[in-house]
Amino acid sequence: RIFLNGEETVIRNPLAAGSLGIGMVHQHFHLIPQFTVAENVVLGLEPRKRGFLLDREEAVSRVRAVMDEYGFNLDPEQKAGQLTVGQMQLVEIIKILYRRAELLILDEPTSVLTEQQINRLFDTMRNLVDLGKTIIIITHKLREVKSISRRVTVMRKGQVVALRRTAEVDEKELSRLMVGRSILFQFRREEVSRGKEVLELKDIVLADKGRDHPLLDHVNLAVHSGEIVGVAGVGGNGLSELEDVVSGLRPLTSGYIMHQNMDISRMSTSALRERGLAYVPADRLHRGASLESIVLENMIISDRHSFIRVGVFKQSQAKKFCVDLKEDYSIDGDLGVPIGTLSGGNIQKVILARELASKSDFIIFSEPTWGLDVASSDFIYTKILELRKQGVAILLISSNLDEILGLCDTLVVMYRGRIVAKLPNSREISKELIGEYMLGLRDDFREGTK
Repeated sequence: RIFLNGEETVIRNPLAAGSLGIGMVHQHFHLIPQFTVAENVVLGLEPRKRGFLLDREEAVSRVRAVMDEYGFNLDPEQKAGQLTVGQMQLVEIIKILYRRAELLILDEPTSVLTEQQINRLFDTMRNLVDLGKTIIIITHKLREVKSISRRVTVMRKGQVVALRRTAEVDEKELSRLMVGRSILFQFRREEVSRGKEVLELKDIVLADKGRDHPLLDHVNLAVHSGEIVGVAGVGGNGLSELEDVVSGLRPLTSGYIMHQNMDISRMSTSALRERGLAYVPADRLHRGASLESIVLENMIISDRHSFIRVGVFKQSQAKKFCVDLKEDYSIDGDLGVPIGTLSGGNIQKVILARELASKSDFIIFSEPTWGLDVASSDFIYTKILELRKQGVAILLISSNLDEILGLCDTLVVMYRGRIVAKLPNSREISKELIGEYMLGLRDDFREGTK
C-alpha cells in the first residue's frame, strides 16, 4: 500500500503521480536537444495564445519565475543541446518543480557528473529540502548516501532489509546490508611491469557534418601489455565515439588504429573478432546481449563455430563450456532462460565470461559497472585486475572516477573530443583535478610521449 501525507492512495501511472505532487528525474535525461530550456520545461503544460499557439514569451517568463523561486541560474532561452550534463540535470529538476512537485525522486543522480557537479547538485538538493521539498535518491554509491541523506532504506532482491538513520550506520555496514556481506572497494593494483605496445591510436579523427568540431579530434593513445589505460570524461565529449571506433562500429574520418603493428582501422567487426578483440560495451542490454536469446546462446555467440563439427552443432560440448563459465563467474540463472530475465549484474557477468573466454591480448571495457550493485562491481574489478596481472592490455572507458583512479595505470581525460590530460596514476591525483579537466577548466596538456 502507498501512503502520501498520511493518506492511502493509488498511483496508476506517471500522470497520476504528477497530479499528486510526485516528480521523478530519471537516470537517462528526457530533454529535446533542439528545444530551449523553457520549451523543455513547459512541454505538456504549455501556455497558449489564441488557444493553440505556444506562447514562448509567457513560457520563458514562467520558467524564469520557477528558477528565481528556487535559486537556479540558467538561461531559459538556451538550447538544451548546448548545456553541460550538470545543467541538463538541473533542467530535469526544474521540469518537476514547474509542475509543483513536493516529492522529488532522483534515480542515480550522480552517475554522469564530475566531482564539482556532484557538489553543486547536493547543494541544490539541500536548498530544496530547506524550502520544504522531500527528496528520495536511488543510488548504489554509499559515500553519497552518507553525504546527502538523513535516512537510508536498504533493499535486496526486491525487499526492504533495513531502515536506518544515516548518521548511525557506516559504509561497511551498508554494504553488508545490501549484499549480505561487507564490501568496501580496496583496489589492490600490484606492481606489474608494462610490456610491449599492443594497441595504438594515431591521430584519430571522427568528423560530424553537423558540428563545428570533430567528435574525436586528433586523438593519440597507446595501451601496453599489463597496463590499464582509463579514459574519463563527461557524456557528449567523445567517450562513446572512442568506444565505437576502437570496437570497429564506426569508420574513422582519418587516422590509424594499430594492433600488434597491424593497421586494423578499416577492419569489420567480424574481422576484429577473428583477430581476438574482446569488448564489454557500455550498452549491455542492446549491444552486449540478445535479450530474447537464452543465456547459453549469449555465451557462445562469439565462438559458435567452435561447437560445430561437420555441420552439426555439438549441444553437449557447448553446454559443458557454458556450465564451466557459469560456475567460474558465479552467474545466477539457468542457461536455458532468456538472458533478459537476469539481473543487470548477472547479464554483465555473462558478457564478461564470454569475452574473457576468448583469451584476448586486448580488451575494451566501457562503463563496466554502470548501474550495478557493490557485489557485482567488486567481482568485475577483481576480474579486471586479474587480466592486468596476466599481461592483457586494457582500455577502460568510464565516467566513474572512483574506478578510474582505483584501477588504472594511466589516466586520460577527454573534453570536446580532444585528449586534455594524460597522466600516470598516483596518490597525488584527485577527483577534483580530473573534474577540472573534464569540465574544460584546465588546458595545460601538451601532446608529448605516448
